[in-house]
Amino acid sequence: MIPKTFSSNPIFPRRNHSLAGAVFATLALACAQFASSSHADGPRVLPQGTLPNDKRLQPPKDLDGYFPFQVSKTPEEWSKRAERVRQQILVSQGLWPMPTKTPLNPVIHGKIERDDYTVEKVYFESVPGFFVTGNLYRPKGKSGKLPGVLCPHGHWTNGRFTDAGVEGVRKEIAQGAERFEEGGRSPLQARCVQLARMGCVVFHYDMIGYADSQQISFELAHRFAKQRPEMNAAENWGLYSPQAEAHLQSVMGLQTLNSIRSLDFLLSLPEVDPQRIACTGASGGGTQTFLLSAIDPRVAVSFPAVMVSTAMQGGCTCENSCLLRVGAGNIEFAALYAPKPLGMTSADDWTKEMTTKGFPELQQHYKMMGAADKVMLKALVHFGHNYNAVSRGALYGWVNKHFKLGFSEPILESDYKRLTKEEMSVWDDKHPKPEGGPEFERKLLRWLTEDSATQLKEMAPAQDQKTVAPAMNILIGRNLAEAGDVEWDLKEKKDRGGYLEMSGLLRNTTHGEELPIAFLYPKQWNGQSIVWLDERGKSGLFTARDAEPQEEIRRLLDAGATVIGVDLLYQGEFLADGKPAAKTRRVKNTRESAAYTFGYNHTLFAQRVHDILTVVKFVRNYERKTKTLHLVGLGATGPLAAAARAQASDAIDGAVIETNGFRFAKVTDIHDVNFLPGAAKYGDVAGMIKLGKEIPILLLDEPQQGEPKATRASAVRWLLSRN
Repeated sequence: MIPKTFSSNPIFPRRNHSLAGAVFATLALACAQFASSSHADGPRVLPQGTLPNDKRLQPPKDLDGYFPFQVSKTPEEWSKRAERVRQQILVSQGLWPMPTKTPLNPVIHGKIERDDYTVEKVYFESVPGFFVTGNLYRPKGKSGKLPGVLCPHGHWTNGRFTDAGVEGVRKEIAQGAERFEEGGRSPLQARCVQLARMGCVVFHYDMIGYADSQQISFELAHRFAKQRPEMNAAENWGLYSPQAEAHLQSVMGLQTLNSIRSLDFLLSLPEVDPQRIACTGASGGGTQTFLLSAIDPRVAVSFPAVMVSTAMQGGCTCENSCLLRVGAGNIEFAALYAPKPLGMTSADDWTKEMTTKGFPELQQHYKMMGAADKVMLKALVHFGHNYNAVSRGALYGWVNKHFKLGFSEPILESDYKRLTKEEMSVWDDKHPKPEGGPEFERKLLRWLTEDSATQLKEMAPAQDQKTVAPAMNILIGRNLAEAGDVEWDLKEKKDRGGYLEMSGLLRNTTHGEELPIAFLYPKQWNGQSIVWLDERGKSGLFTARDAEPQEEIRRLLDAGATVIGVDLLYQGEFLADGKPAAKTRRVKNTRESAAYTFGYNHTLFAQRVHDILTVVKFVRNYERKTKTLHLVGLGATGPLAAAARAQASDAIDGAVIETNGFRFAKVTDIHDVNFLPGAAKYGDVAGMIKLGKEIPILLLDEPQQGEPKATRASAVRWLLSRN
């Protein structure tokens, strides 16, 4: 009887759990037991009209899904997971490797004096020509090193310039949300003023498209809805285009880079204590807070308000990027900050269930990390989405406690004189606005592309492996070690004379995936197994006319090689109407940003690579008589084979790959079946091939230097010579 489950660990398990005593032994036995049968069409595993029981056929996940956090059992287990999730954030933001930190060239001007603090206007370059703008609040009468606080803001109208007006603030006062008609009109200024009064140096900076940050417009950064054909180009592309996504360039990534450079600026001030840096923001500013805190170890205290939850993960284009939340979520991002002090608030919004969903897991996590007293949630669900005076009070207490400022609590704000838009704006006749618009956008992305390419090109081979290989793990989302547990369900056996045809299902029980598969097993097997990929799936093993094996397949069988065909996702029996997938699926969100779909779901390209890894894992790990395992990717499956080879380590002995000149950088549609965010950034198809350079490869349409162009016929000879 064939075993139902095979363990995913170790990579090469004990031989008594091999496929030899299972699938291939059963195949050999069947050769003797089954008489020849009349020839039929190529093997179909499931009844006509029945699709595989594969969880990936369910509707794709979106930002309004459920994102629970699974607490690790030990700090050691968490350390491994945390490294992977932190890499996922950095890769998704286009920060792996980190863009070159060019001179900030800061300009500080226009000081405004108040009784106990000052406010100045600031701008500097996060990358050449791209400016971060904001206000710097400094306390008066303080000596020695002072705590620093970064204040990213959320989606308040006009951002740093927000003003609730008289009627607006009176409603807040009536609800108990604010105390003062003057200062309460700007909850953003109020936070900065009070922190400065407590002795902190505060930098309040603009989100892209808000206030003084207009080089990329508000509409583009936060309201983008339709693809722009004029920005979809092989060179000089714009944001949201397939080319930008192929290089992991996004508004969210730019904003995160600005946050990192804002921290660089804050720490450049001589009075700021590098050991006492806090970051706090609400809503979209909360997103920036927990992301920066997760990836930058310089943040010592974190306070993301009304954003961390298991529910809605962030609705704006500035809070979404491809790859970011595939298999992860905001609670886990916040957990990356442990064991350092993490304070949060919740409100009557998507965070309202935090006390029962999300926060208990964070408490358990912090306890496991030996810091049970360093995580806090102030549940204020009687208020709507906010960073009001009550919520700010929780922040002040958290900063006071962990920076040991010595204030008696509760810490209450006192009123202050608000700054007008004119008083806050960094641009004037002496400090003119920088260029912006479409040409600047293209120029900015070009600089990022060239900087990344230069860094990757100049890396030593060992460093390249430490950078590109982890990035590829994020792009594809799985390697062979993570392929999972596999079950084999035999459905039909047919004796074809010189070989046995067996069809059935491979079930990946770890990931809930199910693959129709066919094994063509010669009666005189030589120990070589070949996974043969084709655009038609397993039907590609056979001629369309009489369901006989293709000539190349027949030659391999006659030589004693086992040939395996499989229906990858949306091939063969995955197609209800039999028509090949022309586009990838998308979430219900109608805005044409790839991040809304592929920030939460693997691309179809990646999922098909997962399928190949499932097959490789099954054959290689459980067949002791397999001497060599080769992978063949023809036509549109060539890039899939290249990616699978890179992810399968040394489990594949060689590969035949036909790329037909395909390059990810040439994909012109974010819903192309071969769309893969980040692939162009890390070397495209050639980069994938380079990752597996020690494993022999035959490229059919891209001849190596000094060698003749290989053909499919020569590929068969090459495969047979490899056994």
